[in-house]
Amino acid sequence: MHSDTHTDPKTGAVWRWRWAAIFLIVSAAVLRLLYLMISCPLDLAPDEAHYWDWSRNLDWSYYSKGPAVAYLIRGSCHLAGSWSTWLTGSEMLAVRLPAVLCGILLLASLYVLTVQVYRREKWAFAVVAIALPLPVLAAGGSLMTIDAPYSCCWGWALVLGFQAVFRKSSWAWPALGLVIGLGILAKYTMVLFPISLGIFLLATPDYRSLLLRPGFWIMTAIGALGCLPILMWKARNGWVTFSHLLTHSGFHRETTVHWLGPIVYVGGQFALLLGYYFLAWVRAMIRNRPWIEPRPEVRYLWWLSLPIFAFFLVFSLKNGGGELNWPVTAYLSGMVLTIAWLADWVTQALGMRRFVIVSGLVLISGLSLACTLLIHHSALARPLLESFCESPTSLCPTPMRRLDPTCRLKGWRTLAAEVDRLREQCRSAGAEPILATERWSEAGELGFYCQGQPTVYSLGLAFGDRHSQYDLWRPNPLADPAHFLGKTFIIVHSLNGPLERVFEHVDPPRIVTHTEGGHPIAQWKVVVGHGFRGFPSTGTVKEKY
Repeated sequence: MHSDTHTDPKTGAVWRWRWAAIFLIVSAAVLRLLYLMISCPLDLAPDEAHYWDWSRNLDWSYYSKGPAVAYLIRGSCHLAGSWSTWLTGSEMLAVRLPAVLCGILLLASLYVLTVQVYRREKWAFAVVAIALPLPVLAAGGSLMTIDAPYSCCWGWALVLGFQAVFRKSSWAWPALGLVIGLGILAKYTMVLFPISLGIFLLATPDYRSLLLRPGFWIMTAIGALGCLPILMWKARNGWVTFSHLLTHSGFHRETTVHWLGPIVYVGGQFALLLGYYFLAWVRAMIRNRPWIEPRPEVRYLWWLSLPIFAFFLVFSLKNGGGELNWPVTAYLSGMVLTIAWLADWVTQALGMRRFVIVSGLVLISGLSLACTLLIHHSALARPLLESFCESPTSLCPTPMRRLDPTCRLKGWRTLAAEVDRLREQCRSAGAEPILATERWSEAGELGFYCQGQPTVYSLGLAFGDRHSQYDLWRPNPLADPAHFLGKTFIIVHSLNGPLERVFEHVDPPRIVTHTEGGHPIAQWKVVVGHGFRGFPSTGTVKEKY
């Protein structure tokens, strides 16, 4: 690793790199906005629609996550909802605007962090240029999930943590605590940041005394305030989230150990970072391991990266590998460390070896950009996917979904249009129908895309689905059947059994299929039930029906 940490004395050269980075970041934001306004073929993801539904019912917290995502969506829809509807026909753009903003701020934080640690504007520009097209970060800059504000908070926590520890700025400690608290409101795993920072201080003798000074504990106290709204809500609702977390992490199964979980986990991360960047990150972790790395600033990056990766690696023994996005914040400081290692690698190489290394970087950057383009416009890859796609069968009516993960973001407007048609039929017959879905993940989609954005209920518990926020909102057909007796229901995805005993009369089911390019992309079963009688005890319907 270069020990040279000087800033380029030529102010003009410094600002050339800064303006270049600003140009990239602003251009990316403009392109994302144009994409969302003009050419986005992707409906809201189920998670996005679910969080949008939360934003219609603001609270201190929610069943599975903190409240930050709901408040961001609510604020954006309040400010830009009408504009979004005028431009795109729905509030989709308004829902996703906070993700675009968080993406800009995240890239800016990586630039600042790189300059803080290495004082190399050129390296900081390289970090932004390589991070920008990475599929995992590009998706986070367009889709409004909890990872958008969470990653943004983590990026600026890295910047403020550096300022507090190495620049000894007293104001940075409370500012860091505030950012940590906001991050916790977005995603609980933000608590790993102060833990990792504490491990770094404990493992670095020259800075260990900071653990005994007020700054660190002021940060901790302010950050803990972010837990208060969540804990208040959990206490009021019987601590339901803890059972959700145990189930999601795999710790509800006392004896089950997935020995292949770590292999699945590492393989997933390898794919997420396109192989090349994952191997480069591993190499940078080995090269800069703290017991041989002399610079504490570099060790700071290491300790704010590897422990997060290791935490989820251990969890993979219980959950079988987990979700691909869980350790994403490990790669923020890790990316800065990796780009610095790659820059050193290129600098030390000579002749043909340097040409091969640079060519490899160019190729992998091109592959990264291509993957990002295909995620945003998967139709471009359809000719290739068709050669691997099986013909639809009764058991697998939508085989393209196995090859194209963006299929889960398509077809919701088609489904909503059919449901709206059925609603009009029911109204013509004198009944105002109740909308419901069998899965919690689909209720928000109908609520968002159906005319008038009606309330949609989840009947998931009656069919063996997991608990969700819908089970806590009252009244609902499962907990309060008396409020719905005799009503007409339109139920989506009622595939687990007949409903004759739940309703006085059930119309023949309708199959709704969304196709693109002649291929069925998504398919749902829609049932209209008249005269609601109520379900048997929650959790028993799946077995009885």
